[in-house]
Amino acid sequence: MNIIIAGAGKVGFNLAKTLCIGHNVTIIDKNSEALHRIQESLDILPMKGDVEDSSIYNHFIDKKIDLFIAVTNVDNVNLISTLMADSVLEIDRKFVRLQKHFFADTQVQKKLSIDMLIFPIKIASKAIASLMDYPKANNVKFFKYTDFKLISVRVSKDIEPMMISSKNFTIVGIERDKSFFIPQKDEEVLPNDLVYFFGPEEDVRTICNVLDTADKEDIQRCVVFGADELGISIAKDLIEAKRSVKLIDTSLKLCEKADEILEGRASVINLKYGDTTIYEEEGLSEADVFIAATNNDEYNIIKCLEAQDKGISKVMAINNEMEYYSLMHSLGIIVVRGPKMSAYNTIMEHISASGVIIEKSFCGSKASVYMRKVFSNSNFVGKKIKPLKVNKSKMFYMRDSKLFPFNEKIILEESDLIIAFSTLKESTKVKQWIYEL
Repeated sequence: MNIIIAGAGKVGFNLAKTLCIGHNVTIIDKNSEALHRIQESLDILPMKGDVEDSSIYNHFIDKKIDLFIAVTNVDNVNLISTLMADSVLEIDRKFVRLQKHFFADTQVQKKLSIDMLIFPIKIASKAIASLMDYPKANNVKFFKYTDFKLISVRVSKDIEPMMISSKNFTIVGIERDKSFFIPQKDEEVLPNDLVYFFGPEEDVRTICNVLDTADKEDIQRCVVFGADELGISIAKDLIEAKRSVKLIDTSLKLCEKADEILEGRASVINLKYGDTTIYEEEGLSEADVFIAATNNDEYNIIKCLEAQDKGISKVMAINNEMEYYSLMHSLGIIVVRGPKMSAYNTIMEHISASGVIIEKSFCGSKASVYMRKVFSNSNFVGKKIKPLKVNKSKMFYMRDSKLFPFNEKIILEESDLIIAFSTLKESTKVKQWIYEL
C-alpha cells in the first residue's frame, strides 16, 4: 500500500515503524528533529512540510494513496490536513485521530468522507469503565463475531498450583516471570501467573473467582488520580455507570476545571503537597479501585504503590510507554493502554482487519488473536482446510457457539469462525495463513 502519515510524533513514528514493512510509507511533519530521528531508524520517506498546505501533497499527485492517517497532536490540523490531502489526491481510506470527543456528535466525519475517527482518550477511559464490571479481571477483550471474551486474571499468591481444563473455555496464554507463552497442552497454573482465558463470560468469571481469592465482588468506590482530559473522561464514564468517584490532582487549576465539567457529580480533591495523609482524611483507603491516570508512567507507578500500601488491593495505571508495561505487571498493577498506545493499536487493528478478519493484540502486544468468519456467500463454505502447524500458537474453530481444537482437516460450514492465538514471534506466519485461507 501507499500510505501517508501526517504527524511524526510518537503515534506517527510507531505506525511508520510497523507499516514500513511491506508498504510504501511517507511521513510529513514540520519538525526537522523528529523527521531526522525517523530517517535514521526507519526505511521510509520523511518529508518536511506543513500538512495543512495542499501543495505538499502535489508530490504524490501521480499515485493512488491507499491510506491517509492524520495523527498530529492538534485536532484542527488533523481535520484540515485530511481535507487538503483529499482535495489533491485520490485516497482510498482516511483515518483521523482526535482528542476532543465532541467531534463524534457532529457531521465532520460524513462531510470529510473520513473512514474512521479515533478518539484515544475515550478509548482509554471506556477500557477502564468496562473493567469495573469484571472485578477479578486484569483485562477484557470483546469480539464482533462471538460473545466469547478474552479475559485475563492474576492468580493469587496463596493459591496452590493446579491443572485447569474445561470443555467450555480454554487457556490461550500465560505470563509468568515476565515471559509469555501459549500452552500447547494442559498446563499447571502457578501462583502469581497472569492467565488468559477465552470462552463464555460466565464460565470464565467462575474460574476467575477460584484463581483470585481477593474479596472484591463489586466495584463502587473509585479513586482517579489525574484531573486532565483523560482523568475527567474516566470520571465521566464511571459516574455514568452509577459509581462513586473521587478525582484527585496536585494542580488547583485542573481541579477547578474538572469540578466545573463534572458539575459536582464527583468529589474533586486538590492534593497540594502530595501528602499521603489524604488517604485517612478523605477515606481513600476504603476505595474499591485506584486508577492512576497521569501522562507520566513513573508517577502512575508510584501512586499505585502508595495506594496498595494504604490498603487498596485493586490498582490500575495508564501505560503510555511500553518499556514500563512489564514493570507494572510485576508490581501487581493492572495496565491500561494510554491514549497514544490506544490510538496506535486501534489504527493497526483496523488496518489489519478486513470485512471478515479481526485482529487484536493482547498481553502488551506480546501476542495476537486472529478471527476469520465464514459468511453464507463465501467461497469457503464446503471447503476443506487444514490447520497451520506452528509452535507457540493455538488454533480453534467455532461452530454453533461451541469451541473446538483445530488440529486436523475440517470442512467449513456457514458461520464457522476460525480462531488463532499466536505469540509475537509467530504472528507474521499465522497472519499470512489466516488471510490466505
